[in-house]
Amino acid sequence: MTDNVPAVVIGAGPYGLSVAAHLQGRGVRTRVFGDVMSSWRSHMPAGMCLKSTPDASSLSAPAPGFTLGDYCRSEQLMPLQGADVVPIGLFTRYGQWFQQALVPGVEQTWIRQFNRAGDGFRLELSTGEDLQTRHVVVATGISGLDYVPDELAAVEPGGPCPSGLVSHSSQHSNLSRFTGARVAVIGAGQSALESAALLHEAGAEATILARGTARFGTPPAAPANRFAAMLPQPRSPLGPTWRIYPFSHAAGLFPYLPLETRLRLVRRVLGPLGAWWLRDRVVGQVPILDGHAVRGAARDGDGVVLTTTCPDGEHATMRVDHVLAATGYRVDLARLGFLGPQLRSQLRLAGTFPQLSSSFQSSVPGLYFVGLPAAATFGPLMRFVCGTPLAAGRVSRAVAGAAR
Repeated sequence: MTDNVPAVVIGAGPYGLSVAAHLQGRGVRTRVFGDVMSSWRSHMPAGMCLKSTPDASSLSAPAPGFTLGDYCRSEQLMPLQGADVVPIGLFTRYGQWFQQALVPGVEQTWIRQFNRAGDGFRLELSTGEDLQTRHVVVATGISGLDYVPDELAAVEPGGPCPSGLVSHSSQHSNLSRFTGARVAVIGAGQSALESAALLHEAGAEATILARGTARFGTPPAAPANRFAAMLPQPRSPLGPTWRIYPFSHAAGLFPYLPLETRLRLVRRVLGPLGAWWLRDRVVGQVPILDGHAVRGAARDGDGVVLTTTCPDGEHATMRVDHVLAATGYRVDLARLGFLGPQLRSQLRLAGTFPQLSSSFQSSVPGLYFVGLPAAATFGPLMRFVCGTPLAAGRVSRAVAGAAR
């Protein structure tokens, strides 16, 4: 059976739901495929919190009344304010509430593959259905893009897995299974530092191995004096500094920078940094080995021996029961298995990212990418929930205009 629909959204996380809500708000009939908020429900350990502040943690809706604060009020919860911390569980429930209200028809069906067909696309669904559409929005977030260095991945013949000796931080929904175990956490970003805190609090013996230096943000502070209070303050969802301000408020200008500059900024801006509220749960609680780069890993019975290069250039070894790689994500379109090989070969790239237009459209007409894959075009804003208004607004305008 073949169905025809003007637009398809693949993914039902913050970006997918926001784009779908805007498309349907513009009267564009849209089918949405995915597991609602699955990355937040199943791929982040219980007890984690968002790094972003409450006012930077709302999905984008085509009408008022659907912010995180609105959800809290609807549930008779005290709305979070200022620098309050947003728990993952609360944010997940908010996303599900948003979906039920604005995108009720999400289908928990998977796309086996899709390719060009005439002036549109033909999608093969896991149900056996074929679907024809003119517009496809890829909004799969970080799914399938987790990165584990080769020297660690090689320890597990079948690849990193939560029940093995090496895993990626995204493969866990609960870290309590490591109670009493020695765990090396690789990385220096929010995921590494918060995972280490959760492991310690669950009774594990965690150690952080940071190639660079583990750092934490500074707590929000009142102006130092009356004169400072009169000066304009850099209100930015990505951080209260003028250095970050352009990346959130002028992301539409980011594509005009040279490609190499964009790729460098995506790597460096808002790089590895723990939230200020995490410091007390880590410093003095969990050993942090700064400047320890992992150079090798090998099985040793039911454990792993890690070889590291120390700050003085010497080598050291450490034996642990498990290695948790909190080593982030890398965009690699080959790992998005639903992109047909022929279609993938037609995509122009910016580094490993798809090259996108001002409306998030790729070099293949009608194919859009939002979220992390759009970071090389629109900057680090695309790694955060607060990037959903830009993506949803531009994609929905382009698709609705083409549909007319």
